[in-house]
Amino acid sequence: MKRRASTIVTDFLVLGSGVAGLQAALNLAQGGQVLILNKGKGPQGSSPYAQGGVAVAMGGQKDQEAHYQDTLKAGAGMCHEEAVKILVTEGPQRIKELIAWGAQFDRKGGQFLYAKEASHSQARVLRAKGDTTGEEIVKTLLRQSKQHPNIKLLNHHFILDLMIRDGICLGALALNERTGQWLPVLAKATILATGGTGQIYLRTTNPEVATGDGIAMAYRAGAFLEDMEFVQFHPTALCVTHAPAFLLTEALRGEGAILRNKRGEAFMKRYHPAKDLAPRDAVSRAIWAEMQADHQPHAYLDMTHLDKTYLIKRFPMIYKTCLSYGLDFTREPIPVSPAAHFMIGGVKTDLDGAATLQGLFAVGEVACTQVHGANRLGSNSLLEGLVFGVRVGKAARRFAARHYKKAGIPGDSLTLDLTEPPDLDLSEDQILEIQRKIKQTLWEKVGVVRSERLLREAITVLTSYHHRLAGCYPSRQIMETLNMATVAMLISTAALNRKGSVGVHFRSDYPKSHGRNWQAHKTLVSGPWRPLTSRRHPPDIGQDCRYKSLLLSAGSLYKWWCVPSLLLDIFYNI
Repeated sequence: MKRRASTIVTDFLVLGSGVAGLQAALNLAQGGQVLILNKGKGPQGSSPYAQGGVAVAMGGQKDQEAHYQDTLKAGAGMCHEEAVKILVTEGPQRIKELIAWGAQFDRKGGQFLYAKEASHSQARVLRAKGDTTGEEIVKTLLRQSKQHPNIKLLNHHFILDLMIRDGICLGALALNERTGQWLPVLAKATILATGGTGQIYLRTTNPEVATGDGIAMAYRAGAFLEDMEFVQFHPTALCVTHAPAFLLTEALRGEGAILRNKRGEAFMKRYHPAKDLAPRDAVSRAIWAEMQADHQPHAYLDMTHLDKTYLIKRFPMIYKTCLSYGLDFTREPIPVSPAAHFMIGGVKTDLDGAATLQGLFAVGEVACTQVHGANRLGSNSLLEGLVFGVRVGKAARRFAARHYKKAGIPGDSLTLDLTEPPDLDLSEDQILEIQRKIKQTLWEKVGVVRSERLLREAITVLTSYHHRLAGCYPSRQIMETLNMATVAMLISTAALNRKGSVGVHFRSDYPKSHGRNWQAHKTLVSGPWRPLTSRRHPPDIGQDCRYKSLLLSAGSLYKWWCVPSLLLDIFYNI
């Protein structure tokens, strides 16, 4: 079936409008026209929900070295050291830029107020209005973006897939959610800034839009993915029946909050020398173990011994939210349990955000630079988006200047050669049920604690859902659910292939590091019309890795890989 589609042509296409996407767009705008596409009504990603703050070493080289060492330690020996150096040394300049643009961080007597969080050796976390740091940064970047004449933001445009020809990314195919029309967008460089994957889990701190779209479409296009087994669970999310898993920042524990089991015991002393300020992976597993031992759906976070007035002033949003569920944390311990929080793995990139497909870049939670290793240090995610957003902007501008010196992007329209999907459809109730099953499966079998038996069971279940979805007409709801199933399969397969435990990835059947290559970063790759391949040495993409990458032998995934409903063949009108 041939379909003519009106086309948007731009210099740079940014998919997503969180901290990473907006920061990249502002830099890209120095070199041409930038189009930001956003699904839904506007910035709804994880960035505005970041409570704890942004970790940054503003005190010079000594402070930066401490931040560097804390990040490496939290990463469990798997951080890319050069990536961490970039994060901690370029971070202060990015914060200064935000302040120059009007960002308001908390101060006292003219001096910044820094908080200390778990696994940080010193207070270095900047905050805004106590516990709304992410929102303040997004508002600042969004204000700058709206004022820039080279930046245009379109909401209500869901990305169906990347457009690839001969291994080069030429843009993306969007779905106008209001009109139902397909909109091809041609660009010299395409930047994925689509955020994380939390919605594939039953309990998550992520918003509803975090369905793994960027990772799934990059995988379908043939880009390399890396470290997909590393999903960070935040140890303390509110656990109230029929309520979202609202994040309770570890800054609460930094102020002295204590984790207790149903008997009132402060149990963390039995699990880690740092007690309640242990790394997130250790705290999550400890809470999970107490929940299993007590046959309880949660543990408790106790702040009743702390100053009431200070807590309410320091954490106003958290206090208000807890009160809305009938909980006053100044008077009673509040129920908490782990929840999926941050996707450490993602689209494999170099230190400038370049993916393994020419013209494709990734930044923020969707990307994997190995900066977090096997476990992210708290409050490093906002800094990552700020630092690498600038780097990816510069790299994409260099790419465009090299490859489009004269001709630019040819044509202003194209023909889509579409494979007519089978006459299959699912009702909204059926789609919601599949989503619920995916979430339940991931939570029970690919969660805080994993095993070969559980992972194989998960893959079997997910395979059937992927088959059901792959043949349906590509609406937003279908494609989001297909993306969820795809990413769930990738995480499960990567977790099955890492026979050992490190950082956030814990296998009960392999509780310790396993094998000589336990520090190797494992890579998945596939693409339309071909099975997953296995190579020892993936093509070099300019990243000086400390440890060699191993490409997983994951041929079994071919059994569930279905030919995509949507196949693009681009014909330019030159």
